[in-house]
Amino acid sequence: MRLLLARRVLCGVVLTFGVVACAPSVPAQHDGQHDGEQTDQGVGHAGSLPHLRAEVIRVLPHDRSSFTQGLEIADGTLYEGTGLRGESLLRATDLATGEVRREARLPADLFGEGITVTGDRIWQLTWQEEVALERDRETLAELRRVEYSGEGWGLCFDGSRLVMSDGSDRLTFRDPVTFAPTGSVDVVAAGSPVEELNELECVDGQVWANIWGSEQIVRIDPATGQVTAVVDASGLLSPQQRPGTDVLNGIAAVPGTDEFLITGKYWPALFRVRFVPA
Repeated sequence: MRLLLARRVLCGVVLTFGVVACAPSVPAQHDGQHDGEQTDQGVGHAGSLPHLRAEVIRVLPHDRSSFTQGLEIADGTLYEGTGLRGESLLRATDLATGEVRREARLPADLFGEGITVTGDRIWQLTWQEEVALERDRETLAELRRVEYSGEGWGLCFDGSRLVMSDGSDRLTFRDPVTFAPTGSVDVVAAGSPVEELNELECVDGQVWANIWGSEQIVRIDPATGQVTAVVDASGLLSPQQRPGTDVLNGIAAVPGTDEFLITGKYWPALFRVRFVPA
């Protein structure tokens, strides 16, 4: 679904009441703006949905010049895709030492978005250019480009198919080799659409998604589109760290654990967390 570059009404589910409340949304041009501060456009509590919080286990340094769009860990390497035209890149960092191993910059006319690893390849989305870049995982070199329709926001790989978001309430499934669409599902909580789905992480048959403009992450059953849990990830940055930062964005499962790395655009830190009952 291609989003309109205009203000629209975003409907969210209000805490425990199970009713829908609507508030003006932030502009759909989510990554072309420097938002200045977090907004609250999230899902909140919805009926009997489990409500979780991010328990911080460790704080790691993060390049605060990074306009983070995608985050993923594979074989001890942290891959990060960043955005903004003229500044977008893909970076591979040693997870243990923080040493940058490789970096590849996108052409100045491309606005980088979500990334995901598929075997010896990495797919990288672009925001409005309607093209996905397939890269060699070892060298980060671009191998080919594949066109798609609409905007590109988040991307993850569930082991057999790609899952892609476009900022709407829809997740699109794609073939990991051809990038061709193979189906889709609309995401709902308590019967209401959950929009602004952004950066994605596929874990154990579930999809975790940042909700852009909020400090919430939702867990989605991709078979039904139902939100099965809501994570409150607020309060990670201290008041001293907050100036100059942008929205929460970036979630990467730590293989072999129940933990995640999460961060945000221009954040000075990566937070290794576990999602626990609130």
